[in-house]
Amino acid sequence: MRKVLTQPDCVCVNLLLLLHTVNSVNFAVIGPADPIVTDAGDDIILPCYLKPNISAEHMTVQWFRERHSISDPGTLVHLYQDGKDQNQEQILSYHQRTSLFKEELKKGNTSLKLDDVQGNDDGFFQCLVKSDSWYEEARIQVQVKAVGSQPVVSIEGHRDGGMGLVCTSKGWFPEPQLEWLDSKGVSVSTGPPETHRDPQGLYTVNLDVVVKETDTNSFICRLIQDHLNVPMDTQLHIPDELFDHTIPFKVSLGVIVPVLVIVLVVVIYFRVKLKRKDEDIWKKDCVIQEKDRDIQEKGEYCPE
Repeated sequence: MRKVLTQPDCVCVNLLLLLHTVNSVNFAVIGPADPIVTDAGDDIILPCYLKPNISAEHMTVQWFRERHSISDPGTLVHLYQDGKDQNQEQILSYHQRTSLFKEELKKGNTSLKLDDVQGNDDGFFQCLVKSDSWYEEARIQVQVKAVGSQPVVSIEGHRDGGMGLVCTSKGWFPEPQLEWLDSKGVSVSTGPPETHRDPQGLYTVNLDVVVKETDTNSFICRLIQDHLNVPMDTQLHIPDELFDHTIPFKVSLGVIVPVLVIVLVVVIYFRVKLKRKDEDIWKKDCVIQEKDRDIQEKGEYCPE
């Protein structure tokens, strides 16, 4: 006896067939061909779509940073699975900064919203979508730029026979370059700048240099970065009186003092010698006077 399906049974069967059809369809995951260029601090959308535009509500949507394998640990940016977000293994720096457009999943829109972009977000992301029988992924590049502070210059003081200068600038991405120049535009830098990154991935750069006195005593700290149309310069003038003009005197003193010591020793030597000669003459005079005297009288004493 053949069983006739009632209307509710037909609805259930149709839903099962629909889910099976959706989960068994091969699809492509499409992302943008060009990089997404953004400023640090902005909110952005990383586009990612299914082709054809089938529903992704019952699929797994995984967003990763650049990885070497599907299961590469420690790179999870956002996970949607079993109809909900499951971000227990999410990279800590992405906590509460990512979200999907849940109402758009049924249209095949698996784009990611990323809030408060940081320097650390620069690079490649992977959008991976999996059904029960198929998976595909797209690669999306994010380029972050951040314009930092005007270079700040300061004088450290006398160092290594010259004047120590330091230049500092903060809040840059990508990493900028610093250079010290004299008033003629000639580089006086002696090495690369020191770089540090803050928790948001933005760069702080420092460059110190020792300069000698010039006819102008003017120096420029120049910052160059790919996103700047023109270099960012900060000029510094060192007052003449700050340079150590006592150095030539110190050098001369180093020569004069030993000479003076030698002269003083010679003078003392001849004075002592002359004094001894005078004493000898005086003693001889005393002996002559004693011989001429018949009776030694009190008064003058002749040393023996």
